[in-house]
Amino acid sequence: MSQAPDTTALPTLFVHGIRTSSSMWRGQLASLHTTGHRALAIDLPGHGARIGEPFSVDAAITAIDDGVRELGGRVLLVGLSLGGYFSIEYAARHPNGVAGLIAASCSTRPRGVGLAGYRGLAAAIRRLPDRGLALNNAMARLAVGPEGSVDLSAGGIALEVMDAALSAAGSLDPLAGLARYPGPVWIVNGKLDHFRLDEARFVRANPRTRHILIPGATHLVSLVKPERFTVIVLDALAELEAESRSIVDSGE
Repeated sequence: MSQAPDTTALPTLFVHGIRTSSSMWRGQLASLHTTGHRALAIDLPGHGARIGEPFSVDAAITAIDDGVRELGGRVLLVGLSLGGYFSIEYAARHPNGVAGLIAASCSTRPRGVGLAGYRGLAAAIRRLPDRGLALNNAMARLAVGPEGSVDLSAGGIALEVMDAALSAAGSLDPLAGLARYPGPVWIVNGKLDHFRLDEARFVRANPRTRHILIPGATHLVSLVKPERFTVIVLDALAELEAESRSIVDSGE
């Protein structure tokens, strides 16, 4: 007799940071696939296989929605930095598609002087002869090491998307998004990350939040501490699937 499919099995969708692509999640994808979990990493507009496409809030939300639908309509959603902000926004708009949310390296509100400074720096770097590619690659190697920098850049570096993506992120209100999302949230940050200025407010925004701070990790926490980050994802999946089984068993 064939075994009935596990209706509580939950797939994972990964959303990358600015300038990089789905390739930054290769380590997590390999680990999840090895343990029998379905997982997918998408490219946001203007990044990876979609370099050259215009970036906007609606386009980014549509890209995430396409990934959710490809995985069956309900996922553990994992976003880092730019991907974290848009994952929060997606979860707020489409809570039925998000069983749980991991928002990593995005605990600073994208607005004000900080955002303006970041956009100004990006504009200055873009005026370099190579549009900042050499500087980007050197900083990546310094930040995540040779192996991590390969994953970071394997899908290409989106040099032209910075201003549009930062402008779009600046129109979001992640604190309101977290408050609107009714599901469980994991706020994950490296202890050395510079994007923690509003961390306490992010943690308080949703009553179902777990806060995980990873010692020795910087902004690109999933690449600096890949094994630890993968464990966080697997633990979240186990918790969500156990909760789903409990609901199924109780007949609710």
